[in-house]
Amino acid sequence: MQKSGLVALEAALAVARLHSFRRAADELGMSPTSLSNAIAGLESGLGVRLFHRTTRSVSLTEAGAQFVARIAPALTEIRGAMDGINVHRQTPMGTLRLNASLGAARMVFAPLIQAYLRRYPDMHVEIVTDGRMVDIAAEGFDAGIRRGDMVPQDMVRIPIGADVAMAVVGAPAYFAQFPVPASPADLASQPCIRTKFPSGAPSRWEFSRNGEAVNLAVSGPLTLDDPGLMREAALAGIGLAYLAEWYVRDDLASGRLVRVLQDWTPSYASLALYYPSVRQMPAGLRAFVDLIQELR
Repeated sequence: MQKSGLVALEAALAVARLHSFRRAADELGMSPTSLSNAIAGLESGLGVRLFHRTTRSVSLTEAGAQFVARIAPALTEIRGAMDGINVHRQTPMGTLRLNASLGAARMVFAPLIQAYLRRYPDMHVEIVTDGRMVDIAAEGFDAGIRRGDMVPQDMVRIPIGADVAMAVVGAPAYFAQFPVPASPADLASQPCIRTKFPSGAPSRWEFSRNGEAVNLAVSGPLTLDDPGLMREAALAGIGLAYLAEWYVRDDLASGRLVRVLQDWTPSYASLALYYPSVRQMPAGLRAFVDLIQELR
């Protein structure tokens, strides 16, 4: 058997984790053809088929599962050793892979990600947005960014910024047709822009005041899962939207949107960067944590 290169081994791990040659190629920055050739060469050298391939799916063979289980810890050690070399450089170099909700990614992009890239020009940042919580270690991410109260308890947590205040907003054109709600109960007779959880279940609007908590399943003509589209729909006068205040701050200041029920809308825990506890933190992640703490 010829010695297998690290590229082929990394390719095998990526395909095993993502169950897709194309997604693995995208993650590794390779063309699908190059990745397929790397896997074929690895299988040829080993004399064993590692993957079952069909037009619809990719899965590990029994031999492939055993092989991946054996090489994964070794490659983790190799990556750690290569990341460890970074501490001897003036600036870190490599890729920082982050998983975040779409809203969290938008919140940190200008104040944090752009500042990081300016400070560390040899770093490449890859952000994957996902509404569902993922196992960041199993999915190959260095860290995640979510609301602090959503972070798994076994993760290291670094707060980012202040608590996230919510706001119920509507356009002036909307309030030309509908009265300003005085309490959450008034929303029952008004069109609202609904959102949903990644599971498909509708998200309820949460309110609280003086110890009284109200949890509403609002109704309306439109359901969206992107806060940017929700803002656009509110600006168009389609209905009321329930969004993070930072997202519509400029619209409120300009009068394009009007905030209501302010004394009822709660604040949630601040965003947090989170990652597994590791003996040797990658230099790029260490620099990112340091920047968060500096800006905070």
